[in-house]
Amino acid sequence: MNSQLFLITFVLYIVAMIVFGWWISRHKRGSGDDFLLGGRSVPLFLTVGTTVATMVGTGSSMGAVGFGYANGWAGALYGLGGAVGILLLAVCFAPVRKLRFMTMSEELAYYVGANRLVRNVVALLIYIACIGWLGAHILGGGLYLSWMADIDLTTARILVALGFGIYCVVGGYFAVIWTDTIQAVVLFAGFILMAVLALVEVGGFSGLTAGMDAGATSFLGIGQIGALPALSLAAVIAIGVLATPSFRQRIYSGKSVKSVRRSFLITGVLYLGFSIIPAIIGMATHALNPGLENSNFAFPFLATEIMPLGLGLLLLVAGLSATMSSASSDAIAGVSTLIRDLYVLATGRTPSARNVVRFSRIALVATIGLALLFALASDNVITYITRMISTILSGLFVSAMLGRFWSRYNWQGAIATLICASVTSLTIIANNDWTAFWGNPSIPAVLVALVAGVVVSLVTPASRVTSAQALAILDQERKRMEQVPEPTLTNAEAPAAPH
Repeated sequence: MNSQLFLITFVLYIVAMIVFGWWISRHKRGSGDDFLLGGRSVPLFLTVGTTVATMVGTGSSMGAVGFGYANGWAGALYGLGGAVGILLLAVCFAPVRKLRFMTMSEELAYYVGANRLVRNVVALLIYIACIGWLGAHILGGGLYLSWMADIDLTTARILVALGFGIYCVVGGYFAVIWTDTIQAVVLFAGFILMAVLALVEVGGFSGLTAGMDAGATSFLGIGQIGALPALSLAAVIAIGVLATPSFRQRIYSGKSVKSVRRSFLITGVLYLGFSIIPAIIGMATHALNPGLENSNFAFPFLATEIMPLGLGLLLLVAGLSATMSSASSDAIAGVSTLIRDLYVLATGRTPSARNVVRFSRIALVATIGLALLFALASDNVITYITRMISTILSGLFVSAMLGRFWSRYNWQGAIATLICASVTSLTIIANNDWTAFWGNPSIPAVLVALVAGVVVSLVTPASRVTSAQALAILDQERKRMEQVPEPTLTNAEAPAAPH
């Protein structure tokens, strides 16, 4: 009976999000900028809301709770890494808002003279990364819904994909940021309430550590997983935030540089405080039931088996809010890259303004479908996320940092960076001993990519394209997608490079 009530609650919640998304965005879907970037005028409170909701996603909810169940206070590492990442994003990259980029591919290409090869390679990697993130969210949400609604895992994953997919297709980015903001309030309230009640249920902090290994109760669980693997986990999450396209989209769509920076700083502080919550929930679940077959079920077990029914329904909504708010953001980011960059790669031109919204909706359906296929092939959220970040996003992170702060960086160095990061990550993943030593491949992938990018840039010719010229190239190409063409920027009028 309760499982049917959980399923009905989920369906009603999704319907409410779809209706709300359609209503709030009904006048905001006329152009590509409107549908994909909210008209580039998203105010501070919405940027905070959507960023918080995206941060508290599948990894920091189900994944981190499961990690806390198995490894104690190490469950807080995910949140700590994410907080560092978003704070660094505020300091290092908020100023690129004034350059009016539409995708991260544009940004990284700009740093190396608007090089088309770099932009194409980055676009492919970013699109794969977005599908990977979407797969992780569908995976986590499916595991969660399957347990709570007592339905088979495949059906649950399909329902989750349909849930966020419909309101993305209907309302675009404006629907995403508004539904994210509502979901941020729900998930924060739900997670905090769950942590408090879980502590009461186990008899406070003394009962929280009952039955756990001494290493798991050490500072950040370092005694359980080791210092280097702990650092690697926090690092890989920080790298993920700094190189994930959906967070860059928050920069490009923000109202101003000041608004973006303030919203990221607020989000970082909130997320830092939130980081301990998943660890508490996971450890409390372990104290109550140390025999779960899959640690990823720690969150739904506590919600359905321990908490009162009414609270369980709230936690269902909170948990699914965490999953779907992040998923919708990654879906829009992936489609922006597909329409702005990969469409150009395939056809040689950008789509006209009148076709952008229609093409974007078709692309959303295709992208979510591909992500669903990925999700059906995995069952461990944290492993899935960390390997995907290390292999795909480490190179993007290094390219962004070198391009942003080192003017000598060129397109040859960027290609070397991307290749070496992926090869290093895959090499370590293929060796079980190396994986056990590092925890995940993020740190060696970043270090090798950094050395490769610097060395190759120094031994090859510097770019002859100025920052102003690179920006003008990208602006000119993008005009076809915009509803109202803007005048061409001259070198004198172009915004100064943020080097």
